[in-house]
Amino acid sequence: MVSNLAGFPNLIRSKLSNLSDLTTLPPQSVLLGSLVGVGLGLLLLGSTSRTQAVEVLLLCLGILLIWRSHRSAFRDRLTGLPNRTLFMRRLECRVRQTNQHKQNGFAVLFLDLDRFKSVNKKFGSKRGDRLLAKIASRLKTSISSRDFLARVGGNEFAILLSEVQSEEQASWTAHHLQVQLNLPFEIDTQEICLTTSIGIVLSSAGYVWSDDLLRDAQTAMYHAKSLGRARYALFQPSMRVQAVTLLQIETDLRRAIERQELRLHYQPLVSLQTGKIIGFEALARWQHPKHGLIAPAEFIPIAEDSGLITSVGYWAMLQACYQLRVWQQRFLTDPPLMVSVNLSSRQFAQPNLINQVECVLAETGLDAQTLKLEITESMVMEDIEAAIATLEQIKALNVRLGIDDFGTGYSSLSHLYRFPADTLKVDQSFVSRIGLDEENNEIVRAIVTLAHNLGMTVIAEGIETQEQLAMLRSLNCEYGQGYFFSEPLNHEAAALLIAAAPCW
Repeated sequence: MVSNLAGFPNLIRSKLSNLSDLTTLPPQSVLLGSLVGVGLGLLLLGSTSRTQAVEVLLLCLGILLIWRSHRSAFRDRLTGLPNRTLFMRRLECRVRQTNQHKQNGFAVLFLDLDRFKSVNKKFGSKRGDRLLAKIASRLKTSISSRDFLARVGGNEFAILLSEVQSEEQASWTAHHLQVQLNLPFEIDTQEICLTTSIGIVLSSAGYVWSDDLLRDAQTAMYHAKSLGRARYALFQPSMRVQAVTLLQIETDLRRAIERQELRLHYQPLVSLQTGKIIGFEALARWQHPKHGLIAPAEFIPIAEDSGLITSVGYWAMLQACYQLRVWQQRFLTDPPLMVSVNLSSRQFAQPNLINQVECVLAETGLDAQTLKLEITESMVMEDIEAAIATLEQIKALNVRLGIDDFGTGYSSLSHLYRFPADTLKVDQSFVSRIGLDEENNEIVRAIVTLAHNLGMTVIAEGIETQEQLAMLRSLNCEYGQGYFFSEPLNHEAAALLIAAAPCW
């Protein structure tokens, strides 16, 4: 038997030239093969071929150790998934095979977990790591065994769908993955909910280089984010131009505050009982030197994704309070004018928010009761207990609180009574249909009644017609805003409007 094993060392040595292929093999296969070799080496030790036995042992142990080294270079330690390097090798191979042999088509999905940095800030990096591991596990069980899943970035995953014949098939898979990832994750008895943005690229576009394919999948993902997150988008060539534009806007935004390119416009808040202006909502605008006036819907998402929203949000709060203080000293109204400032989700979640509000009030000398901070219901629902604690700290400063866009999010009515809010704002999507749809009228009536029962006053946004105004007055809605009264104005035009003292 020993003589039959004489050529075994040469056989093992010949395999060392293909170690890179071992990274794609199941761990059990390589481990078992190496252990068999070690066993044979031990068997040879009992024979006269001691030199061969030692060589077999060294070679097999070498294969095992080198395989482990290669495997760690191609695997993500946290999730156990293939990493970006291995994914690109597999993708490159598939692109080459498809082009050479006209194989069945495939697709690549690029997934990015929305606002994952906020999750890490709220729950800590250790819980965030455990969440990533659970996400990886859920993704693995949500795709076919023929598909190839990898973690390609901190909160980014990529999937090579092995057989995709149509856009519909790839889109269905993306939707299925979003549904699965939308289900809550439980970490230490804490439920964590998140959403995912996905970019899709099909091989039918005729790619030659794998790098181009993954880049376009990532570009499509960013396009999905720009549409409001929690979406998927199929790559279109026009998105490349858009991606370059967005990158330039982000670069310009970093300098916009220093260059004083940001502006605040003010939309009047009107008492529906008296018809008089009682305050304003401050809305950010960006006077870009090349692109002109950019609306917040275009640059705020970029500010959030880049982390610039903290600086932009603080600037907006400070400027709004300074401007209100000037108006209060110039126009002695009773009660004093007030201002509403919108908080972004990242701004609301930052640990030093309360300190920022205190600093703004101290620096401007503004009466806290004339400042109102508005949040959306979905922001509160991301982490109810933490959100309520933050809201209570804000209320302790005597700052007023408003829930914005009510009816468009997913707040639980069982929690709404716990929110220490002063006002509830009816979303303009409901206001715009007043008089057109009886069911919609009943929804508005129910929202107003609910708010009053919870001790909140109601603001209707997006009022554009006399009929809408009359209906809201009949429902005892306290306040309104919209183009029926005025569009958002710069501070000079807003001052002229205050001085004119209109009454609607």
